[in-house]
Amino acid sequence: MSNPQIISTGAEPLGSGTGASGDRSGARTGHSRLQAFWRGALLPVSILAVWQICGELGLISPLLFPAPLTIGAAFVKLAASGELHSNLQISMLRALGGFVLGGGLGLLFGLAVGLFRHTEKALDPSVQMLRMIPHLAVAPLFVLWFGIGETSKVLLIAKGAFFPLYINTFIGIRNVDNKLFDVARVLGFSRFKQLIRLVLPAALPSILLGVRLSLGVAWLGLVVVEIMGSTSGIGYLMSDARQFSKTPVVFVGIIIFAIVGKLTDSLVRWLERRLLQWRDSYQGK
Repeated sequence: MSNPQIISTGAEPLGSGTGASGDRSGARTGHSRLQAFWRGALLPVSILAVWQICGELGLISPLLFPAPLTIGAAFVKLAASGELHSNLQISMLRALGGFVLGGGLGLLFGLAVGLFRHTEKALDPSVQMLRMIPHLAVAPLFVLWFGIGETSKVLLIAKGAFFPLYINTFIGIRNVDNKLFDVARVLGFSRFKQLIRLVLPAALPSILLGVRLSLGVAWLGLVVVEIMGSTSGIGYLMSDARQFSKTPVVFVGIIIFAIVGKLTDSLVRWLERRLLQWRDSYQGK
């Protein structure tokens, strides 16, 4: 018997090419993310560098614009004492409570007004009038009605968080293609099934935009309620530091508000990418 000949094709095993391609793709993705990070960090890093140099040269007042390293030292001191953590925790709980209450009601009212025309005629004019009332105009009334405790603060934050989600939910529902409802009726979908399988997925991009805007307004409302009258929270920390001319602490509070606001917005944007993978939209060049 003759030994079987092994013919070498020079081809690699099937899985090896795929693995190498996947590694290259992952490396490219990581590299592009790193590039995007540095592009976004270029402007703030440059501003901080120029700011620090101007401070060291005495070109700006250390009382009005303390140098970044001075602000960093104040941040470390507040963090080490635990004062920053305790006040930040209180502020985040207030903002979260106001957003959940106001945003949740905004979503429910937006669904009701968007789905039913009679509800829109009954509720929307009143809601739009309330939307035009500024925070500072109703803040004294909230304090008078609910006292200076947590209730008035959370309700004032909820007032601001209500309207963006309400409006975007309403617009998202009304922008759903009417032909999809015709298809749903042909398929025999119930009203609830239409809402779950048709309306909410189609309106989801607009609803998530409303969530982003509501979170931003809730965070801004938090600043108002804590600076106006509070004995705890990041806003109180800033107000107390301002009275004693501790400008670095004021800047620490501003930076904390900016960072936490950016993180919450990035979280919602991440949810958008996860939930809206089916959407083929223009991403820019």
